Amino acid sequence: MVKSIRKLAQTPTLWACSCHHPKYQDNGRCIITQGRYLMTSKSQPKLSPLPWTETLVYWVLSFGSHLYSFYQLHKFSKEHETGLEREFQLEKGLLKGFKRDPSDFEWSLWTQWAKKSLLWTLIGHGVISRLTGTFYPKLRLPALTIYGLLAASCMLGIKGVSVLLVHLGVSFSVAQLRKPTLSWTCNLLLLSTLYFQPLQEIQRGWYNTEEEYYMLLFSIAVCGLRFISFSLEHCWSPLERGGLVQLFWLFSYTFYHPFFYNGPIVTYKAYTEQMRRSAEERNRDEPALSYLVLRSGRIILWWCMAEFMIHVMYMHSIQSNETYIEILPPWALGGLALALVQFFYVKYLVLFGLPSMLATLDELVPPKLPRCVSIMYSFTGMWRHFDEGLYRWLIRYIYVPMGGSQHGPVYKVVSTGLAFGFVCLWHGGHDYLQYWALMNWAGVLVENGLKSLFATSCVQSIVEQNLSMAMQRRCTALLSAFSTAMLILSNLVFLGGIHVGRIFWKRVFVQGWSTIAPPMLAFLYCFAQIGLEWTSHPT
Repeated sequence: MVKSIRKLAQTPTLWACSCHHPKYQDNGRCIITQGRYLMTSKSQPKLSPLPWTETLVYWVLSFGSHLYSFYQLHKFSKEHETGLEREFQLEKGLLKGFKRDPSDFEWSLWTQWAKKSLLWTLIGHGVISRLTGTFYPKLRLPALTIYGLLAASCMLGIKGVSVLLVHLGVSFSVAQLRKPTLSWTCNLLLLSTLYFQPLQEIQRGWYNTEEEYYMLLFSIAVCGLRFISFSLEHCWSPLERGGLVQLFWLFSYTFYHPFFYNGPIVTYKAYTEQMRRSAEERNRDEPALSYLVLRSGRIILWWCMAEFMIHVMYMHSIQSNETYIEILPPWALGGLALALVQFFYVKYLVLFGLPSMLATLDELVPPKLPRCVSIMYSFTGMWRHFDEGLYRWLIRYIYVPMGGSQHGPVYKVVSTGLAFGFVCLWHGGHDYLQYWALMNWAGVLVENGLKSLFATSCVQSIVEQNLSMAMQRRCTALLSAFSTAMLILSNLVFLGGIHVGRIFWKRVFVQGWSTIAPPMLAFLYCFAQIGLEWTSHPT
């Protein structure tokens, strides 16, 4: 998302969406929050177990291919280290004998701000939450709200927070009219100010560095999702209590410090319900200290893993130069693709891990952390399990209100398209994001179409008569290998731009259709089998 934020000043975007809300309730409980309303119409069928020797082969080939491709990429990185250092200014590494690739702007931005102030303000949030929760429980929520507002003011400055307060006030006022379409229009117009050139120049003048300005853009973008959530919840089911109480809850929801800058995304309904729970109703089974120590250890391990990757593989610098991608050996080319998506995954384990840990200590229920991308074998699985908070947000506020899967295939196609369209526009609406969104939309539709086809009684009876359960699973993995290949390609477009996706497509599927593509699909088949094994035994 940061790379998209950096381009906001150059690319105007037209935001357009609408929403109306039929009341989706099941005995007073929202069916969306129960996880029954998904972009896919059916849950995964029960999979047949494979012989343990066969599963072991898949594990060995999957793990081995990762290590070998990473080694080849590391070897290429060291061979071209001088050129990469001259062109991309590699930094002095934390590890002796290694340089550090600083080309991933998002990682560099957040690590810099973490050292500067963000880590300390997050620790301060945890201390205040624990002290007030122990000694002054009734003051805990007001104290956290005030602290979040002060922390945001220190980070963004008074002028930056004033912009957010204006957005909050306008969104709150329009929500009182209880017209979903008007609320959508208002909030999308507020988000579109991110692209207004004269306003951008004014806001840039408030800060000494571009990084400080980007933090403001991040905050406006993420808070925009919160304002939409509050507005629609109020339109659909008018919130109880008076206007001042509603305004306080909106302040608390907006400036909750762990989630303020980057998420993960939690809906207004979930946030208020969880915060209102009494102390007796909260889960106190796990000691807070042991949870804090174990989760902190995991976050430090993830951070070390991310730093290790950018010390031994200069994948972000390599992807920025088309010449390097063109001359990469086949195994190193595969290593580049795997390294880019794996680093993105580990990075968000860190970026979501610390806020989620603090939220859990506050006895909220944050979205689950991203699932490993190496066991993702479908577009639908990637959207459902990588950023679960954003996925739930899209389902609740776009997919379901626009018809979802309950009103026939046409509504399903349109609803899914609008969800992907919104994500594209929210990230910036640039050309590479449009390709990425279209690829994901097409991938989800194709996967759902195939599931519907194989679920028909005619096809199902043919499959059951001619294929054993184990062979059905192998066929599923084979189809998933092709889906995974397109999923990786779409992620490369998102992470590296159109030029990276174009070169990979040319080298793998055009020039290497008989040499590179077959072994790649074979290894992706192994990845898919591991993913199927993992999802068939959920933890």
